[in-house]
Amino acid sequence: MKVLVIGSGGREHAIAKQFNDSPSVTNVYVAPGNDGMKNDAECIGIDATNFEALASFAIEQRIDLTFVGPEQPLAEGIVDFFTDKGLLIFGPTKAAAQIEGSKSFAKEIMSKYDIPTAAYGTFTDAEEAKAFIRQQGAPIVVKADGLAAGKGVIVAMTIEEALHAVDDMIGNQRFGESSSRVVIEEFLDGEEFSYMSFVHDGQIYPMVIAQDHKRAYDGDRGPNTGGMGAYSPVPHIPEHVIEEAYKTVVVPTVRAMTEEGVPFTGILYAGLILTNQGPKVIEFNARFGDPETQVVLPRMASDFGEFMMALMNKEPFELTWHDDAMLGVVVASDGYPGDVVNGAQLPDLTKLNGVDVFHAGTKADGDHFIGNGGRVLLAAAKAKTLEEAQTQVYNKLNEVEWNGFFYRTDIGWRAFQSK
Repeated sequence: MKVLVIGSGGREHAIAKQFNDSPSVTNVYVAPGNDGMKNDAECIGIDATNFEALASFAIEQRIDLTFVGPEQPLAEGIVDFFTDKGLLIFGPTKAAAQIEGSKSFAKEIMSKYDIPTAAYGTFTDAEEAKAFIRQQGAPIVVKADGLAAGKGVIVAMTIEEALHAVDDMIGNQRFGESSSRVVIEEFLDGEEFSYMSFVHDGQIYPMVIAQDHKRAYDGDRGPNTGGMGAYSPVPHIPEHVIEEAYKTVVVPTVRAMTEEGVPFTGILYAGLILTNQGPKVIEFNARFGDPETQVVLPRMASDFGEFMMALMNKEPFELTWHDDAMLGVVVASDGYPGDVVNGAQLPDLTKLNGVDVFHAGTKADGDHFIGNGGRVLLAAAKAKTLEEAQTQVYNKLNEVEWNGFFYRTDIGWRAFQSK
């Protein structure tokens, strides 16, 4: 089969590589892709939101399945467009993608169908939002309602910080239309984990869970980022908690979307937190997480292409996973997540042999790569235990110089601290 992957980041590199490693798949194309993916896919110079050109390519090349990576083309309706052309594509419709594209939509679904989540209020008026914050106190969470590239969430530890976030989002329109409305939530304390599922026409195939590290610096300090590393499994989240999350969050959400007239097909990403009252939803995404994809998908033992076609054709399939652990560390450009310094030369990446390298923001420059974005790449190792995986990946990262880049040195620390 021939597969087209939409997107250009580390997540899409992991998706393309998983397809490329599948015996059932003969050709993998990525649009637009990036220079570092070329060993795993053929990159096509078409933007992820140029639906007409993408669909034409899929028709001309007789693509069997298109798989959408990032949120923007989903929010803009790529699935609807492809489906109208008679093309098989995996992802939610524009209406169903609201579960990520509008936090207020997601909260209303959870409230209506008793899906456990934080108490909240939704506001378009800054003064009303501030009054709510003063009434609730801190810590408190302020979220831009719409898409904000993973940067629209402020966990405010003081009332002043929360008030500033409201001014920044509603007053200064920091994220444009996406922050004209804000959702303000109670702060939930507990251990976070990412629980993703393949969903189509009521069928649910849950994946193994992962844990992301959002803060920029060691010890979970510094600003929130799109993610500085991840690992799977998450040993300090018990199996019974995962089962509870499946029953109280995943299944009811899939049913709720159908009942609301917006049935969900795609990756349902549940960002969860284990509280004293059990697992609760922090957020939903309508696609694979990044960097969780890079540590979850390589643990799949089944043929990815074969599984995806069975899912889309509603045929039974036994999806299996490796027991091995996977731990990945993001290398980011200096300045990330603020003013990123692009153009620094990366070290010789062939010296990272023995670990998987997923390219996100790299660009070929002669016989080497340069940084071309905030998060540049993720280096990941698979091993029998998380400790072994962590040792392997850091040994490799420490063997080369990363001038102009940085990475956290403690990815996985929560798993080890819990032992």
